[in-house]
Amino acid sequence: MMRSQQEIINSLPSHLRPFCALQDYQNYTARDQAVWRFLLRQLRDNLSHSAHPTYLEGLERTGINLEAIPRIEDMNARLSAIGWRAVVVDGFVPPAIFMEFQAHRVLVIAVDMRTIEHMLYTPAPDIVHESAGHAPFIVDVDYAEFLQRFGELGMHAIASKDDMAVYEAIRWLSIIKEAPSSSQTQIQQAQAQLQTAIDANTNPSEASLLSRLHWWTVEYGLVGSVDDYSIFGAGLLSSLGESKHCLDDKAVKKRPLTVDAINASYDITTQQPQLFVTKNCRHLSQVLEEFGRQMCVNQGGAASLEKAIDAETVNTAVSNCGIEISGQFSRVVTDAVGNVTYLNTAGPTQLAYQGRQLKDHGPDFHQAGFGSPIGRLQSMERCLSSYTVDELKAHGIEIDQPVRLEFLSGITVSGVLTHIHRQQQKNLLLTFEQCTVTGAGGELLFQPEWGVFDMAVGDSITSVYGGSADQDLYPLYSAPSQSASVSVDYDEQTKALFELYQQVRNLREQPSLQAEQPSLQAEQIRALAERYFELTSAEWLLCFELLEIAVKASVDESLLNTLRERLVQLRDSGNEEQRILIEYGLQR
Repeated sequence: MMRSQQEIINSLPSHLRPFCALQDYQNYTARDQAVWRFLLRQLRDNLSHSAHPTYLEGLERTGINLEAIPRIEDMNARLSAIGWRAVVVDGFVPPAIFMEFQAHRVLVIAVDMRTIEHMLYTPAPDIVHESAGHAPFIVDVDYAEFLQRFGELGMHAIASKDDMAVYEAIRWLSIIKEAPSSSQTQIQQAQAQLQTAIDANTNPSEASLLSRLHWWTVEYGLVGSVDDYSIFGAGLLSSLGESKHCLDDKAVKKRPLTVDAINASYDITTQQPQLFVTKNCRHLSQVLEEFGRQMCVNQGGAASLEKAIDAETVNTAVSNCGIEISGQFSRVVTDAVGNVTYLNTAGPTQLAYQGRQLKDHGPDFHQAGFGSPIGRLQSMERCLSSYTVDELKAHGIEIDQPVRLEFLSGITVSGVLTHIHRQQQKNLLLTFEQCTVTGAGGELLFQPEWGVFDMAVGDSITSVYGGSADQDLYPLYSAPSQSASVSVDYDEQTKALFELYQQVRNLREQPSLQAEQPSLQAEQIRALAERYFELTSAEWLLCFELLEIAVKASVDESLLNTLRERLVQLRDSGNEEQRILIEYGLQR
């Protein structure tokens, strides 16, 4: 059964839903459809021998055809058969959010169609790249599993404050560049703002390094060997220029894919001087796991907390008993051998277990931050979390009684125990009143006048990851306030142009033309061509569409020559992008 867009959105975690948009198919103009058709046909021709064979099969199986921009409902009907879904979004979404969609086996599709001015390269995500680039290869089970695993690691990567500044600058530049009303000064200011953000981001975060691996595999990957390879990266599959340029072994160096690819930075505004070649999907997964093993989510410990502190963003530390502390970490104290003995956050902090916020322990309650000792108690042989209530009493730990806890690190917690938060037979959190916490050297870490002291239980920090544990109750990203879609009020001449595009499309779809049978349509085509020459002298794509149906309908040679001559004139008088596109068309 076909599910509606809204039903798919409603099935997602609540913090992801604000990033979803709805595809209103009527918003695509007849020219948008012509842009899609031209690009997909040229890409099909370019990639028929250079892309991995899965590409053409994947287009069909994921509901993408060459003739029309895909409907998201049609894509979902096909994707459901392979365990995936798709949603549309408006422009860039935060990288961690994008990765979380992927972890849920949800393909993110940008709702916009690139404009005729940006057919070779668009500064914003668009439906060509997201659908025709990313969708085809998820029909391969091994690749789909790799993509999902990438999402799982990516959503847990620690991102820095500087990363977010770069993201915001990229999104703003993409909006400004696509807006017809933007002045050159505004575009230059946005470009300068992005460059400033990039220049300030001198110490690549975990998320930045993982994004490089994503770029050199998912976006710009080759598969095979350095001497015999095929294209599978979405950025190459959706770019007319790059899909050809990458085959030039003199201009583009090919390197075997290893985890060292994280050391190779990239520039999204230029063609790539190097590309990495993976042997197969299994190799992709191996390289990803090689990086993943070193990530803070899998390492934990003081070094991971230090990375979280340097990031100046909200991250989560997990103790060995499973309690999750989410906030902006500000301090970690260690003993002589590097074990974490105390940690602090600054600002709103959430306490959670297995991804669910503990009752009454959200960021509103812990607004001013959080601190807790970590480690083993002197008189206990195992982690405090594993003791039963009766065992705790035997150690002098009883509710409504004064309790003194002495840690091996020398930290002491002394106060009246008022509550023990237990879940799944574990002690996760001890709450004290009239509490004093002192460090090994006598440092005062907490004093009674500060209020209630909540102590997280755990011998060690086993994992540190980006973001909050329960994002539904502690969302880090709000849906962008600036829409990437640009609403355009077209003038009457442009509307007439779109109507002519539609008439050409209607004529092409008639059964007799589909069967390449000469008919009275030749007269209709001549009439459309006359209207074209009256309306505009610069819309090369419409001229190409007319030429294409004129050839199919066996129109007389004089009209064909007139249309070809106009295309040559537009090729020679236009900008470099227009010249390249017309040349592609004329070569077919």
